[in-house]
Amino acid sequence: MDTPGTISCDDELRHWPTDEAQARAVQDRLRHSVRLDELGPQPGFAGTVVGVDVAYDDERDVVAAAAVALDARTLAVLDEATAIGPVSFPYIPGLLAFREIPTVLKALSRLTHTPDLVVCDGYGLAHPRRFGLASHLGVLTGLPTIGVAKNPFTFRYEPPGPERGATSPLLDRGEPGDRDTAGEEVGRAVRTQKGVKPVFVSVGHRVDLDRACAHTVHLAAEYRLPETTRAADSLCREALASA
Repeated sequence: MDTPGTISCDDELRHWPTDEAQARAVQDRLRHSVRLDELGPQPGFAGTVVGVDVAYDDERDVVAAAAVALDARTLAVLDEATAIGPVSFPYIPGLLAFREIPTVLKALSRLTHTPDLVVCDGYGLAHPRRFGLASHLGVLTGLPTIGVAKNPFTFRYEPPGPERGATSPLLDRGEPGDRDTAGEEVGRAVRTQKGVKPVFVSVGHRVDLDRACAHTVHLAAEYRLPETTRAADSLCREALASA
């Protein structure tokens, strides 16, 4: 994306769901487009990694999105953009992407640096329908994406080792009577700092799980959360406060 505005999903946005049934139908239609056969860029590659995050004002039904571009090697901030929009979809667990993606896309379109990798504050395949925010955003934009979440959602895990970089599988509990999904690895718990509780990493689109975890550790140079997430979180809160 060498100039602003080159990320566009106008057709999808024109037909954006307004209720649960429509949203689930979209997930069913798009989730088979998730690419799991690509390694993705190597950690510390020569390029741009972008963090995205959102903040809500429930009283005004407003959402602010931020996209912050970092140098993937040095983690220096290269560019940033924000967007403000209405909350146009109700809060329904498992369908949060439909509240966030329209405004996130606007923020991404305003960047002047190419996102070689996008890090979402949320889930990708670690989702009941295997199509969380990171996967949804990746399919719509075609960009490599990963999800880094602060909690394990409905999945189970054993604590990883105490050292930085230690991981353990994030496993699906499975629906009652569903033997096909019980025990499936949907992501990993990753210890980004020694003695600090883990984050929960899952593949979004066009990146494999090993590299998604390695990117997360590289980006979390000093703190529990990746610098991409920290920068985007701060920026979207600032944007919301000034809206």
